[in-house]
Amino acid sequence: MPAERDSIKADFLHAANWGKASIVPLPGDASTRRYARLAMNGRTALLMDQPQGAESPSAPLGASATERRKLGYNAVARLAGPDCSRFVAVSNYLRSLGLSAPDIYALDAANGFVLIEDLGDELYADVLNRGAGERLLYATAAELLAGLHTRPAPEALPLDKPLYRYDEVALIAETDLLIEWFIPVALGRAATSTETDMHRELWRTLLHPVLRSPPVFVHRDFHAQNLMWLPQRSGTARVGLIDFQDAVAGPQSYDLISLVEDARRDVSPAVAEATTRRYLDALAALGTAIDETAFRGQMAIMAAQRNAKIVGIFSRLSSRDGKSRYLEYLPRVWGYLERDLEHPSLAALRQFYHRVLPAKARRSSEAIAVS
Repeated sequence: MPAERDSIKADFLHAANWGKASIVPLPGDASTRRYARLAMNGRTALLMDQPQGAESPSAPLGASATERRKLGYNAVARLAGPDCSRFVAVSNYLRSLGLSAPDIYALDAANGFVLIEDLGDELYADVLNRGAGERLLYATAAELLAGLHTRPAPEALPLDKPLYRYDEVALIAETDLLIEWFIPVALGRAATSTETDMHRELWRTLLHPVLRSPPVFVHRDFHAQNLMWLPQRSGTARVGLIDFQDAVAGPQSYDLISLVEDARRDVSPAVAEATTRRYLDALAALGTAIDETAFRGQMAIMAAQRNAKIVGIFSRLSSRDGKSRYLEYLPRVWGYLERDLEHPSLAALRQFYHRVLPAKARRSSEAIAVS
């Protein structure tokens, strides 16, 4: 009940010595988490409020695919679910590497409250909209990723939290979202079992070589709405990191793709290429050069995977949750996806989408809006 939760929150803030702070709610996002800014005696902090019954649980370590499916989508897709201590574990790991994740002031994992450092309001998206140097900000983010990727993904994070593998089960569950949520509203019918099976098999074939590569730490939502610009700091510490609770061990190209194929803002091919080049050059400078041709092939596959997932997620947010504002992003995401599908390795998937989803249906957010 809201009143009871407010009482628990008040007790939490009192125990953390922030009980007399003023509280200003911050705008929400696509998740069930809520945030508020606290101010007291010239200091500020952020309160993360994660209602414990609002999402299905994440998967326990060692759970089979069948067990994960029984637990629900969060377990299948390796999402943190209501476990806010995973945010704390990831933040502690990132700060141990000298990166600018929020410091943790207090945690009540049982009730879903975390008090964290306030990194300010200078989101990449907002700073860029005001005319900041796009190439500088993107290059700095690329350098951060390169430094992060010089080490293998850790098996465990602080607080004894495993860093789950971004495995085939999770990746296929994400691409299933396009079939499950976009096709019905774009075509006015459910996908056939043949279409669903073919879609999955195409993705399994594409992902097989990617999943053989050594995994790295993957933020999973590394884009302009989740990066802060902190010019008072130096080097890659100028990039503030937030919203990383769903981090996994996965493909090296994933976060770079999240950055340069941003669903919420246009990133020109020129900026995307310059950012990719900066990432590759930074890796080489750090003594960890990689096969560029193979990496760019992996980028195309993971870009298509991520964008197919986003088409499905945004369709679901509109159809199931009534959050129709996400429809405005679909033409951009389909534009990225169509460009990704031009890579030779994706020819069979390109043919599938062109056959099952004609161009008019692919680009039509109006069809979703009236569903």
